Amino acid sequence: MKTNTFNIADHLETEDDIKGFLKEVVATGSTEDFIHALNIAAKAKGMSEVAKKAGVTRASLDKSLSEDGQPRFETINKIINALGCKLAVT
Repeated sequence: MKTNTFNIADHLETEDDIKGFLKEVVATGSTEDFIHALNIAAKAKGMSEVAKKAGVTRASLDKSLSEDGQPRFETINKIINALGCKLAVT
């Protein structure tokens, strides 16, 4: 029997999908989970497009969102905005 790997990025088709996904990770996950979720969302939207909108290079975006990445808050905020989202404190 052949199985396929599930890739959540394949199911994040709209900005609302991405927003819902990121909201759930913020509510239930760790900081590392959120960075990983940003990576998945950026892949879903297109890494090159997100990098351009965020004003960073594709290589810089890849590095920031990698497992070993330690993105600065400024970078995270730019990525969130490029994904069509906003940070909010409630």
